[in-house]
Amino acid sequence: MILLRLFWEFFKIGMFSVGGGMAALPFLYDMADRTSWFTYDQIADMLAVSESTPGPIGINMATYTGFTTAGVWGSVVATLGVITPGIVIVLLIVAVLEKFRNNRYVEAAFYGLRPASTGLIAAAGIMVVEIALLNMDAGELWDLFDFKAIALATVLLVLTRWIKPTKKLHPIVFIAASAVVGVLIF
Repeated sequence: MILLRLFWEFFKIGMFSVGGGMAALPFLYDMADRTSWFTYDQIADMLAVSESTPGPIGINMATYTGFTTAGVWGSVVATLGVITPGIVIVLLIVAVLEKFRNNRYVEAAFYGLRPASTGLIAAAGIMVVEIALLNMDAGELWDLFDFKAIALATVLLVLTRWIKPTKKLHPIVFIAASAVVGVLIF
């Protein structure tokens, strides 16, 4: 029964998370609240692993979640659940593409989806910042901030945006360096 529920939950995520893997985060938070299969901290771990491994983030998160929930079969079922809507939609679009290619309603629908996906991604970004840089359960104001994580994020921001020699390095360099720093400091 859990495999069917996993498929259904990730089918819904695949169907409605327009904008990529980061847009799936609000759905994962909702799933965590409803199912208790994982915690918010585990979502942060899922995101870190999913961004560090090759492949689309949304599919990687589905695979990770499925595995932590129901083992290997759970990972297979969750991954199939998240990709099935996309496959079906692409097949339908290809079948009717020529007929509706320049339809103003289709263009208007896609235009309307842009701000929706932007909002979902922004909401996911705010949640990631809360988990990665803040301690929302802190009693004291000083304890609210995770200063080690903020320092690491600041160093990475400076290295990737404003220092010319490191600006052109491949992202995997920063991911690997951050993993090493995380092991050594955190």
